[in-house]
Amino acid sequence: MSSVLKDESEVFVPDPYSLPLETLDPAKVEIFQQDKLWEYFERLRKEDPVHFLEDSDYGPYWSITKFDDIMYVDKSNDLFSSEGGITIGPLKSQLESAKEFQTPMFIAMDRPKHDVQRATVTPVVAPRNLAALEGTIRERAAKILDSLPVGETFDWVDTVSIELTTQMLATLFNFPFEERRKLTFWSDVATAGPELVSVEERRKHLLECLEYFTRLWQERKEGDPGLDLISMLAHGENTKEMQPMEFLGNLILLIVGGNDTTRNSISGGVLALNQNPAEYEKLRQNRDLISSMVPEIIRWQTPLSHMRRVANEDVELRGKTIKAGDKVVMWYISGNRDEEAIDRPNDFIIDRKTPRHHLSFGFGIHRCMGNRLAEMQLRVLWEEIMKRFSFVEVVGEPERTPSTFVKGYTHLPVKLHAL
Repeated sequence: MSSVLKDESEVFVPDPYSLPLETLDPAKVEIFQQDKLWEYFERLRKEDPVHFLEDSDYGPYWSITKFDDIMYVDKSNDLFSSEGGITIGPLKSQLESAKEFQTPMFIAMDRPKHDVQRATVTPVVAPRNLAALEGTIRERAAKILDSLPVGETFDWVDTVSIELTTQMLATLFNFPFEERRKLTFWSDVATAGPELVSVEERRKHLLECLEYFTRLWQERKEGDPGLDLISMLAHGENTKEMQPMEFLGNLILLIVGGNDTTRNSISGGVLALNQNPAEYEKLRQNRDLISSMVPEIIRWQTPLSHMRRVANEDVELRGKTIKAGDKVVMWYISGNRDEEAIDRPNDFIIDRKTPRHHLSFGFGIHRCMGNRLAEMQLRVLWEEIMKRFSFVEVVGEPERTPSTFVKGYTHLPVKLHAL
C-alpha cells in the first residue's frame, strides 16, 4: 500500500463544542486516529441524535448515534437498504472511479439474495464446527504465547493479534498456511480508508486476491465438498455460478469479518485492562470472569465503528425526515457509549450483568454471522494468557488505525510479566 498522504495523527482536531452543530462531522480519520471521537459523539447524542450533515468529504449523510435508533435502522431492512456498500465512503473525489470497481457482497445486499448467499457459508460457524475448532485455536494460541519473550518489549498487534487471527482465517478457508499473511494484507487493503489507498491501487491488489482464490475455487470445485469457506461457495447451489466480482466481494467480506474485528478486539482487550487496573486485578482473582469480559471487550472496542444504509423511502425518526435515497450512517461506536442504554458506558467493567447488550455485531438479517467464533477466539486466548502471565503490560502509546470504519491498532508495545 502507498504511504499515508498526510500524517493524520498530526492534524489539528478542534473541540466539537466549539463548532456549529450543523457542521459537526465525526467522519474524519484524524478524530479516530487521535482517539478524540468521544466528545464528538457525546455532543451528537445529547443535542442532535439524528443529525444531517449537508456536505462532507463523502457527500451528505445522516448520523444515527443513539443505541435504540441504531437498532431500529439496523432491523428495518425494508426501510433501509444495504445495496451499494456498508461504509460511508467513497470520497466524493473518488466517486466515479469507485463506480467502475464494484465488488458485490452479501452484507451489501438485500433480501432475498442476501439470505441465500449468507446461508451457504453459515455452516462454517455452526456449533458443531465451532466445537471442533476450539482445540485448534487453543493449540495455536498456546504455541504463539509460549514463543513470546518475557520481560522484553515487542509489538502485541503483529505478534499475537494478527498472527492468531490470520492462522484461524487460513484454517476457515483451507488457505496455504505458509502464505497466510497474504490474507492480512488483502484485509488491510480492503479496509484502508480512501485517504490512504487509491481506487487504482485497491483494484490492483484485490484483483491479485481474486486471481489467487479463483485457483483455489477451481481446485475445490473439482473435489468433494469440504467444510472450508471456498468449498462451500464452490459447491453451494446459490453461489456456484457467482460472477468474478461477486466472488471477490464475498471473499473480502469473509476475510475482513474473520480478521479485522477479532484482531482489534484482542489488542483492545489488553489496552482496556491496562487502562483499568482494578478490572485486571478482578481478572487475576477470578479467571471465571473471562466469559463476561469477552463481550465487554467487544463492546468497549467496537472494532467496526459504523455501518451505512440508504433509505428506501421517506422515514420519520425523532421528528426528522430522512428522505428516500439519503445515506444513513449507524455509528455503533456511539451507540455502545449511550448512557440511556448502557449503565456507565464509558467504563470498562468485566463483570457486567448483561455484557452482550451491545451493538458491535449489529442486528437483524446482517448480524455478524461469526460472532460466536470471535468470542471463542478471545475467550480461549485469555484463558491461555492467564495460565502464563501475571501482566501483559502496555509500555507505550498505541498507534491507532487511520480509518473511520475499522477501529483498531497498528502497533501496541507490551512487556510480559511471568506468573
